[in-house]
Formats: sequence, structure tokens, C-alpha cells
Amino acid sequence: MALLEVEELSVTFRQRGRRTVRAVDGVSFSVDAGEVVGLVGESGCGKSVTSLAIMGLLPRQAGVTVEGRADFDGTDLLRVDRRTMRDIRGRDIAMIFQDPLSSLNPVLPIGRQVTEVLARHRGLSGEAARREAAELLDRVGIPDPTRRLREYPHQLSGGMRQRALIAIAVACRPRLLIADEPTTALDVTIQAQILELLKELVRDSGTALIMITHDLGVVAGMCDTVNVLYAGRVVETARRRPLFTEPRHPYTVGLLNSIPRLDGGRGERLSPIPGSVRDVLPWADGCAFAPRCSRQVPSCVGGPPALVLTHTDRSYRCVNPVPPAAGPATPADSGTAPAPTAGGSAAGETRTTAVPAAREEESA
Repeated sequence: MALLEVEELSVTFRQRGRRTVRAVDGVSFSVDAGEVVGLVGESGCGKSVTSLAIMGLLPRQAGVTVEGRADFDGTDLLRVDRRTMRDIRGRDIAMIFQDPLSSLNPVLPIGRQVTEVLARHRGLSGEAARREAAELLDRVGIPDPTRRLREYPHQLSGGMRQRALIAIAVACRPRLLIADEPTTALDVTIQAQILELLKELVRDSGTALIMITHDLGVVAGMCDTVNVLYAGRVVETARRRPLFTEPRHPYTVGLLNSIPRLDGGRGERLSPIPGSVRDVLPWADGCAFAPRCSRQVPSCVGGPPALVLTHTDRSYRCVNPVPPAAGPATPADSGTAPAPTAGGSAAGETRTTAVPAAREEESA
């Protein structure tokens, strides 16, 4: 059984006089103990809202509706009361936020913010808590940790603030760690150090990690399984290597083709995805990516695309997927889309309903 099983998670925001926004629309994925799972996509695709829903950090008010399930070791995180969630959050599940300067309390020293977690979940206080806090800062690579405990967030560099957030997150040795864009606004050297630190934490403690990012370079170096999100839904799920070598969904291909390549020719132009994330269809009317997709065919609209599963545990939501041999070398806007094969999917794959009963076998 997976450590975390998210099933049909949906988050809707309603405000009087404004359009209803369905930020997350039926997201499903799982995380095993010790596994690194990526949630990838452009800004606005629902990655961060998904993590906030799992952590129970969305406001509980009339305009916010959260549906579905998020089973953590047999406990549905979306159904527990606030007291139970406060016990789980920080002790069993922790989160690293993307902006350390706004996530840390500006009027409290770093040491107070670290020891607060130790007191709440591990019962440490006084000198024992301060000694443990210093060890945590040293573990995440902050020099002179005893002095840093007395300093405030604005006195630390961006890299040190991010490390301090990581120290707070791992203070109670959580079983699941959620990292929401942990390298945003950091220079390349510090990014590499933070990612290496997260790798060590996963390797040494067996902690499961959900890596939320739009940086496919981070995904290539960190993740075991990758979930690609678009307009609030997972459009492709695969292990890391198959996703990079043979992406099937046109949106995944577009993301890969948008990355500058070191082996590319001088002056070679990138192949960006046309349009913007605002150019979407409601999933009930068809594929949300259809307005931006060069492989669009008539069957892309008229109803939500079914989920295709294969015996390799790969899944994608597309009626005209990219042929396996094409891979990321095929530009996302490369002319006329080929006609889909019989049944609307590649040979050896079976189209299913949105929530399939069983996986289908792929022919050799």
C-alpha cells in the first residue's frame, strides 16, 4: 500500500461576482515510502494548490470546496479535524515553501522558529531544544549554527533562509516531505546544493518526497516518477526515463522542446508551446490543451479524454498521442497532426474510462 494515495482531488474557488475557478480538477497520484514523485507543469496548473489541500492549509470557508481523498497511511487527510491535522502536519508530513522570506516569521529569530517545532512535536525545551536546533542547522549546511540561531530571517542570505526552512521541515523526521519550488529565486550553485541536500535527506532517512516544480532539469536529477499537470489534471504519468525518452502527451513534448539544449546548434531556435495557460477548454467539453495543441483532431473536443493505461504503469490523457518513436525531438508545432490509429490510440494500448477498472496489456 502506498504511503500517500491521492484520488480524484478537486479544489474549487468561488467568489461572489467573479468566475468560479476549478484550480484542481480530479488529480490522482500515489507516493511510496522513500520515493521521489514530481508534480510538473506551468504556473497555474494546480501544483501548489494540490499540495496545500493535502497539507490542510487551504482556508476553510464557504467559497473554497475540496473534494476527493488523500489517504496518508490509512488516514484521509481531507476528512480529519483541525486538531488531528495539526498533529500530523510537522510531525509526519512537512512542507518546504517556495518563498522562504515570506514563509519565515520576520520578527522571530531563526532559533525560536526551529525550536517551536521541536517543542510542539518532540517535547523538547530549553537547552536541549537549542542544541537540537543547532544540530539541524549544521546538518543542512548553515555555517556557525549557534550564532545563526540568534539571527533574524532578513540577516540570512536566500540560500541560508531556504536551508533554515528545510531544517524546520525535517526537524521531526517526517515520513513525507513536500517541496514546493524549493530552488526558486536561488542562483545555480545554491540550487545544486539544495537539491543535493534533499537527495541526502531522502537517502539517509527513507523519507518520501513530493517535488513540485516547473524545472524539468530538477525533475531529471531528482524524481523517480513524474506527474505532468495541465489545467488542474494529470495528463501524463511515467517513470523518469521513459518520460524523457518517449513522452506521449503533446503537452509533455512541448515542455521538453522548450528547454535549451547544450548539444543544439548555434542560433537554433526553441520550439515554445503556442498560446498561454489561459487558452483552455473546460475538461467537460474536451481536452483542455486542445486550443494550443498541433495534434488536435475532431475527437479532442466534445467530451473529456479518457485515461490510457499500459502494462508499464504509464498513463496519459490524449486521443492522439505522440508516437513512441518521435519523442521530444518532434517539435510541438510541427505541421499537420497525423491521424490517430484505430480506436484513437497507439497500437497495443486500450482506451479506458476516466477511472479504469484495470490496466490493459500492451502488445509487443
